Amino acid sequence: MLSRKTPLKRSAFKKRAPKKRAGHDAKMRNACKGQDCWLCIPGICRLIEEDQTVVPCHANWQEYGKGGGLKAKDIYTVPGCGLCHYWLDFGKASYDEKKAAWERAYERWSSYRDAA
Repeated sequence: MLSRKTPLKRSAFKKRAPKKRAGHDAKMRNACKGQDCWLCIPGICRLIEEDQTVVPCHANWQEYGKGGGLKAKDIYTVPGCGLCHYWLDFGKASYDEKKAAWERAYERWSSYRDAA
């Protein structure tokens, strides 16, 4: 039976640098921090909750760069609460309903974000 007299040192393994993806822009994602939900899906969004978490909701359509295992570019994000984000990704609404709701929010959000 073989045994090692000294333990392996962890420093022998190099850490890889984080992989950069096309369209990665932390400035666009960080713009969503501290915002209210801009999706505001009727019957889904609960704006009155104080502990509401807002996340950047990416577009889910090919014309915005999504497809083939790729997420849309970070410029195509809208701040949304967890419930609206879940509805956008997994809700039972039609493709057209989801796209229209996201595009309405993006139109308002992008003009606000660019002015700030």
